[in-house]
Order: sequence, then C-alpha cells, then structure tokens
Amino acid sequence: MATNDVHMQDPSEGDQTEPEPLMEPVEENGDANMDGTDVHAPITETVDPAAEKQAEEEDSMEGSHTWDIHNVTHNKDMKRFSEPFMIGGYPWRILVFPRGNRAGSAVMSAYLDCGESQTQPINWTRRASFKLSMMNQRDHTKTICKEAAHHFSAQANDWGFTAFANQQDIFAPNAGFLVNDTLRMNVVVRVERPEDLYYDSKKSTGYVGLKNQGATCYMNSLLQTLYNINYFRQAVYHMPTQEEEMPSTSIPLALQSTFYKLQFGDTSVSTKDLTKSFGWDTMEGFMQHDVQELNRVLCDNLEEKMKNTKVQGAISHLFEGHTVNFVECINVDYKSNRKESYMDLQLDVKGCKNVYDSFVKYTEVEMLDGQNQYKAEGHGLQDARKGVLFDDFPPVLQLQLKRFEYDFQRDMMVKINDRYEFPDELDLDVGDGKFLAPGADRSVRNLYKLHSVLVHSGGVHGGHYYAYIRPATKQWLKFDDEKVYKEPSKRALDEQFGGEDETPPPAPGFTSPTLKLTKYSNAYMLVYVRESSWKDIMLDVSQNDIAEHVRSRLKAEAEEKERRRKEKMEAHLYTIIKVARDEDFKQQIGTHQFFDLVDNDKVESFRVKKQTTLAEFKQMVAEKWGIAVEQQRFWMWATRQNRSVRPSTPLAPSSDENRVCDIREPAAGGFGRQGNQSEVRLYLEEAPHPKPLHTIERDELLLFFKLYDPHTQKLSFLGKCFAKKTNRLPDLMPFLTKLANFPEGIPLEVTEEVKFEPKVMMEKVDQRQTFHQAQLEHGDILVVQALPSSSEEAKSLKYPLARDYLNYVKWRITVHFKKLDNPKEEALSLELSSKDTYEEVSRQLAAALTPPLDDPQKLRFTQQNNYTQQPKPQAMRFPTQEQDLPDMLHHFGQTTDTLFYEVLDLPLPQLERLKTLKIAFHGDKAEEVAQHQLRLLKDSCIEHVLEELRKLLPPDYASTPLRLLQIYWSKIYKVYDEKDDIEGINDQYWHLRAEAVPEDQLSVSEQDQLMHVYHFTCDQQSHVNNFGDPFLLRVTDTDTIADIRPRIQQKLGIADEEFAKWKFAAIASLRPPDYLNDDDSVASKFVKSTSTYSSGQDSMYLGLEHTDAHPHRHRHHNNRLSHYERPVKIYN
Repeated sequence: MATNDVHMQDPSEGDQTEPEPLMEPVEENGDANMDGTDVHAPITETVDPAAEKQAEEEDSMEGSHTWDIHNVTHNKDMKRFSEPFMIGGYPWRILVFPRGNRAGSAVMSAYLDCGESQTQPINWTRRASFKLSMMNQRDHTKTICKEAAHHFSAQANDWGFTAFANQQDIFAPNAGFLVNDTLRMNVVVRVERPEDLYYDSKKSTGYVGLKNQGATCYMNSLLQTLYNINYFRQAVYHMPTQEEEMPSTSIPLALQSTFYKLQFGDTSVSTKDLTKSFGWDTMEGFMQHDVQELNRVLCDNLEEKMKNTKVQGAISHLFEGHTVNFVECINVDYKSNRKESYMDLQLDVKGCKNVYDSFVKYTEVEMLDGQNQYKAEGHGLQDARKGVLFDDFPPVLQLQLKRFEYDFQRDMMVKINDRYEFPDELDLDVGDGKFLAPGADRSVRNLYKLHSVLVHSGGVHGGHYYAYIRPATKQWLKFDDEKVYKEPSKRALDEQFGGEDETPPPAPGFTSPTLKLTKYSNAYMLVYVRESSWKDIMLDVSQNDIAEHVRSRLKAEAEEKERRRKEKMEAHLYTIIKVARDEDFKQQIGTHQFFDLVDNDKVESFRVKKQTTLAEFKQMVAEKWGIAVEQQRFWMWATRQNRSVRPSTPLAPSSDENRVCDIREPAAGGFGRQGNQSEVRLYLEEAPHPKPLHTIERDELLLFFKLYDPHTQKLSFLGKCFAKKTNRLPDLMPFLTKLANFPEGIPLEVTEEVKFEPKVMMEKVDQRQTFHQAQLEHGDILVVQALPSSSEEAKSLKYPLARDYLNYVKWRITVHFKKLDNPKEEALSLELSSKDTYEEVSRQLAAALTPPLDDPQKLRFTQQNNYTQQPKPQAMRFPTQEQDLPDMLHHFGQTTDTLFYEVLDLPLPQLERLKTLKIAFHGDKAEEVAQHQLRLLKDSCIEHVLEELRKLLPPDYASTPLRLLQIYWSKIYKVYDEKDDIEGINDQYWHLRAEAVPEDQLSVSEQDQLMHVYHFTCDQQSHVNNFGDPFLLRVTDTDTIADIRPRIQQKLGIADEEFAKWKFAAIASLRPPDYLNDDDSVASKFVKSTSTYSSGQDSMYLGLEHTDAHPHRHRHHNNRLSHYERPVKIYN
C-alpha cells in the first residue's frame, strides 16, 4: 500500500483535478487466480435462484459503495480509510485526507485504494475506472464528482485526486456536505477484464477460446455454440474418419480435433486446419461472413457427410422442425395445406418488441382478396386466408434475428439496432397453442430454456461477433475469440436487447443535455433448448466418444506442444550445438546449397546443458555417431566481412575442459557472433578410421573442394585436404584429378569461391602464386571443373564455366503461374531469372502452356495481393518501359512468387487501345434477348457502338434505329446521345442496355413526353422496391391511365387475368406511391421532363405494382453486394 509515503502536492497545484498517484505508478501484469475443470461435465438443470443471484453478484465487474465519515472535525487523523468492500471479485477501500495530504493544504484529497494489497499474489494487477463523489446531503445536484481510470498494481495501489475539493466549500456551514459532523462519500467502480498475459480462461471458467485468424470471430462464436450443444459434439466425435487422413483435408477430422482441444486443452485453439479443410485460402481468414449463413452451410455439409453412418440424421434430430402453410377459402369449402421443414427460423426485429411479437408476425394471417384473390382449383378466384403455423418445434430451436435489411429508400443495407427483448424461458404453447397447427402434437411441452446468445457488435459494413453461452443452465460465459469470461445473466440478456442508452447526467456546474445513444451491440442469433429434452441434449461426452486414432494423434500433438513449451521455458539452461559434417556437405551442395558449404539450420542439433564441457560433448557425439573421441576435431565457423561463412579455427585439445557455453565464434571485421550464445555452430572433422587425426602445422591450411560438371550442370562436394601455404596449384593437380576421377592430363580450371552477395564473385587461382600469395586461408572453397575440349563444345554448353552456373543460380527464381479464371487449379511452375524482362517472362510461359501459345503478347498478367493471396483487382498493363521479373512480383513492399495469367483473343497492346463494353440487347417487350461484348477504339462515340452492335443483330434490325440506355437497380438513369464518348462509361457499375427505338418514339412532339415506367412492389411501410426491366412509354397531354393501360399490356404481353391485378402509381423518390385511377390524367400527375436522367430527388415515374415473379437479385445489382451478401462456401 502507498498510504504512508504519500504524494506531496505543491500548493500552487490546488486547482488541479487530474488524477494522481500517491506513489509513482508502475504497471505490471498479474495472475488470475480461479479454478477450472478439464472436462465439461453436464450439470443438473435444477437451479437455486439465491445461489445464482449470489454468483452473479460475486462475478459482477461493476458496483458502488457509500461510506459515511463520522467525527470529521473532531478526528485529527490525517487520513481515513473506509471498510473494505468487494467489487469485481476484488477488495477496495476509499481513502480520504479531509485536511489534505500535506500540512497547510487548502484542499481535500480522495483516492480509491486496493484493499489488502499486501496479501495479493506477486505481480498482481487490475485495471478499473471509477467515479468518486462527495455527496451533498441537502441538494444532490451540488454533489461533487470526479472520474478516473488506473492500472492498479503493487507499486501503484491507489489512485485519485490530490485536489478533490476545496476545504472551504466542504466545511462551510449550511453547504450541505458536512451534516452532523459526517461526510458521505460514494464510489462507483467498474473493473475491466484482465486482458493481460496472465489471464487463464481455463482456470477462470473451465473453458478455452478459439484463435481469430483475422476476421473469423463470426465462425468462432458459432463453433463455440455448436460445441456446447453436447449432443452435436458427440455426433461429430462419432463421425467415421481414417487414420491416414489429415485434418487440413478432412472436415470431420478437423472438427473432431477442434472440439477435442476445446474440451481437453488448456489454451486457446487454432482453427487453421478447419478452415483449410473447408477449402478456404488465406483471404477467407480476413473476410467476415454472416454467421447465420455459415451455420446453414456447415450443418448442410455435415449432414451430407453423416449419411450412411451411425450418426445419420443427428443434425435433423437436433434442429429440424416443421411448418404447415395453408390457404383456406372463405366462401367455398376449399383448403390447401403444405408441410415444410426448417432448420432455423428467421424472425423479424423491425416492428417487433420481443420474440413473441415476432412469432405473432410470423404466423399472422394474410387476406387474399380484391385484385389479390386466390385461384382455387375448381372454384376460380376466391377470397381466402393464407398463413403458416407450426406442426412441431425441434429440441434445439435456432432463431435468426433479422438485424440486417435492405433499405429501398436509401438503396443500401442497414442494421436494425431497435430494442428487441428475448426471454430466458420461451413458452411457445402460449395463448393455448396459438402458434401450433390443428394437427400438431400438443402433448409435447414447448417450453424452452435460453442456451446461447450470439452477438454482433458493429454496423452493416463489419463488426465483431461473440457469444454468451450457458452450458449448464446456470453460469453464463462470454466466448470472445481467445478469451472466455464469466458473466452475470443481465449482461447476456438485458444488455443484448439493443435499443438506446442514455448518457449519464452532467456533473454539477454543467448544463449539457442527456443524450440517447444507439447500442450497436445486440443479439443476432438465439439458441433455445427444450427443457424436457435438456438431459438428452446436454449428455455427458467423454474421451471414449472419439476414435482411438484421433485421440492418439491429438495426444501426440499435445505432448509435442508441451515439449516445445518446456524447451522454451528451460532455454536459458541449455545451448544448442549444430554440428556439420562432410556428409552434410555431400547431401546439401548441389541440391539446395550452392554457395558456402552447408546450411547450418539443416544439420544435426544437440541440446546440451550450458555447463557441459567440450570433452563431455565429444563423448555424446561418439555415442551418437560411433566416432571415437580421439578421431574428432571441431572447428568454429566464422562469418567473414564479405558475409561468407567458413570453418576458420580448430578447437585445440586444451579446450576440452571448457564449457560449451564459453565457445565464441571468431569475429572477422566485426561480423562475427559473440557473447554467451544460446546456439553454437561447429564443423566436425573426422579422422579416417583407423588413422589418427592429422596434426595441423603452423604453415598449413584446410581447403575444401567442389566439383562442377558443365554437361549436366551439377555442382557437388568433392572433398577437402590440408595444404602447405607455400604450395602452388600445380602441386595439387594430381590429387584433384584423382579425387574427381578425371583422366590423367585433362586440363582443369580451379576458381576460388569468394562471395555471393551482393553479386557472385569467383576468382581464378593463379598457378604461379603460392597459396599464401593468393591469400587463401582456412575454410576457403575451390571449385574444380574440366575445361571444354574445344570452342565448339564450349558454345554448346549453356553454362560452360562454374561462375556462369553460379550466376544463374544466384538470380533464378521459381514462379507459380495460376489461371485467373480458375485460381484453385494447380499452378504451372517455371524456373526463371530475376533479370528476365516482361517480354521474356511472357515468352517462356507461352512456350510452357499446353498447347503452346503462338503469340506471347496474348498473355495478360495480374499480380497477387500478398496479404490475401488473391489476384489484385486490376490486371497489369503492357509495359511501356523496361520491366523485369522482380517488378512484376513486387506488391506493397513485399515480394510474392505467384502471378495470375489469362489468355486473350487479341494481343495485349492492341487490346489496351480498345474499350470493351458489355451490352444486353432487349426486345420489343423490354425483355433481354442476348448479351454482346463489343470492342471499339477509346475515342469512339455511342454512334459507333450502335453501328457495331447492329452487325451482330438479326437482319430485321438492319435499318431499325437503336438507342443505348444506362440501367441501375431496375431504373433508367440515362439515354445516351449518339455523340457521347464511350471512354468514361463504366459497365462494371452500370448495366448497359440497347434496344430498338419504337416507331411512335422516333419523333416526339412538344406536347408529348417519354415517360419512365418501372415495376415495383411495396411493403407495409410503403417502401418501394423496383425490379424487372424498366422501359420508356410515349404519352400525350390528353392520355389517361385508361388510355395507356392497354398499350402497356400489349407491350409486355401480359394475360388479362394477371394484368387486372396490376396497380398504377405515380412515384417520386423518398415518397410513398400515389395510386392512380383509370380516369386520372397522366399530364396532371407527371411533370414533363426532357432530361435524359430520371433518378434525381425530384424525378417521378409511372410505377406498375405487381408480384415479382423472379424475386432473386438481378444481374445488374451484383456490383453493389453488401458486406453480408458475400456467399459462404465450403468446397470439400
């Protein structure tokens, strides 16, 4: 505690109101200290309300405490503590200095103190926000309040305000603060969740979370919900899987693995194998989908895979219910029933106060009368009642709340954040079973207990998902990705209703109004379990429910994970010694190692205690490889100034008594690795058995040799030898000839491999110089090759010299080419050079295709987004200046190894000079007849477009005038003029439609106008939804609705019986329809406009209201899909 060494405040700071510590705050992390269980055993459904209330109070993270401070003027203590009180599971105290925390102070100091801090665990920490109030006991509006937040710890266990209030204001007579020599303090504390490294979900709750891959919170919340339905989990465990299967390719095995780790693991679980088994790539991990859609897709996939197994029908048994759709005629004896199944129910939120209101709306009866009469078989058109009732409800009832809707007025998706209540107990037998069909089995009690609440926090363009789940009908848990917390029932229910929150009242002296703020976190999906089925659904699930091979695999994974964790924890006690041998040189050189001798990360490693001596380590090597200790000599590697790595210094016999942790690699030019290293790299020189180790003289050096074969383009390790520094290259030629198995007298070229960064450097060894003069030293590498016998042979070799070959290796890169239209197809991999130009890359890919492509310029490339692994939106343009392969593979500071390609029907340079337009041609009935793609020069105009289009149409249109329209959301936005340029047209956004100009519209007089006519439907809130194909209609000043009605019917070819149901309306943007009668004058209802645009705020059109026979989204709407309209797909 910090109550003795108080923070002393300068008197000049008397008006300061910022919170200050009594001691300097030092933030440290702490431990959560709660117990959990390993297996989620079911708990009896009998709940003690008093115990549940107590558990909620204990677990509440927010609370308040009031403290009456008696004998204020008579008590001379400098500081006063309240009694400890519990909030958020922690003890707290109020600390007050009535006369200030320093002599002569004119202010009162007040702080919030962590009670009993001396008894807390080492490095404890907690973060809380709080509001301290000095209560005015006569006028509460004059209460003094101050707020702060702090990270409490052992070093900063109190926080508050040195200048909380002026003493003169507090102690003034009749001020209302000091009454009967008593002050009243209140504190409101909200303890924040321990989001530190020490929080352990398993210990705190008995459950673990799921890791978020980037935007997979929606999937995590659904998986936790399904996992905590024990019957579902057991069914997944019982799905048959094969021992040789991999979780990344098998959905059942991946789901079994995920559930098993959730049940028996101690840390959060990765879902990467599961998403890979779905056939998803990295991009899917960063793309948020709709949890309701994923629920359907995943359950459908599992149900299909459960067929013909012992768990067949498990999904349907849990979630499937049935409705009865009926139509009942009023005036004749006719009734039609149709039974349908459902796996979840979509309930309206808008216009409904609670779940019961939604069920009422779901089952409300619709009257079919007037123009909307029902055609009953054998009775013709009749007035009828249409509705839906429930034949049965499933054991587990999934309610999908329609929080997202399309707003037709604003032309966008919106989220419905209205308050929507849902009960803890849902009785669907309410109202004497008013939701049930007459034939439903009423002996089944449809009383449900809330099991899960899936929450969406955010808006229509994104947000965050988490879930409140109550596996044992008692304690609510919040599953928020990796973290799991205990929560009171109020937070899981009441706080997820949505609606609005009021801002707290202003502090004294402020007059800001109370505001209502929309709550963007609200329930999105509810899961109820029938109370009578609870024991059957929440049955006990044990390890015996999962296949032995799966348990063994996961046990091995857990043991390996624990081994790695233990190694990491004990890493400071050990040294990793990586030992390279000649065998490693032979295996690596020429395969993946071309420069230097070895990749030390791919050699044998020994994990030994740092106190181990070199002699003891040699004994370990002898036992490992059977190499006698006296035949071992270790060399240290050195990283030279040119970045090459070579064996440089032998360890003398006197080093045997040194500890391995004291071995330090020598530094060359400051580039060596020094210090007490946790990793040591050594080269083991072995004496050929039974010979002893060679004694190294002072004038000797150790050289290594590589062999290059220009005919096979192969590089290999040749061997090593000790040579005198006074030797010259001719002295070694007989040895090298024999070592390489060359015929005697064959001319050899020997070059020294000097460096490879930033470029390859090879120097020919001068035969006249001694090795000392050539500056050779320990560890140098000489590359040996036989010279071509003639200049003709040299020309026939692709890389005749070793330096040529190593330059090729230096710059080569393997590039994977994927088809743009089918990126999941196996890529075509080519080995290219980093110095290849765009044209050379195109030429090599064209030659590698099957069949080969005759013109490489018909290839167009698209770069890969390195973060999503998907093609970038825009293809690469044909380069106008030099562009090499690294430029093509570069993306925002990162380099990828993948390019997407497509084969064009025209060379790319020619195509880029053209504008491509996709145009739909519509017939006389405004219906689409054909789709055409036209290419024209970018400086063309609409007249040229229509001329080219005419060539593709039937001969009947040879002389017919044509026009081009711009369509969007079933509205005509523009009729193009023939002189309009085409370069600015975006057919990816707009829908282009061409049609023949009707004869009566070729010449329109000033008294006539071309009216826009659109199809629409209207909901109960008078929101207009346009659909279908719009068209233009010529009307005169004298036309009535009765005059134009037959012309529209004839144009569209609608039958009399159907057309009689259509309604006509004058519609202006953002206004409800103004329905028209047959005798209404068209001219009186519509303002004449000569503009080619029709979608301004003041524009009007003639609307035709009727049923949409094709209620799917039209193709020209697809460019405006909302975030939640991206389909979820499981490919396996």
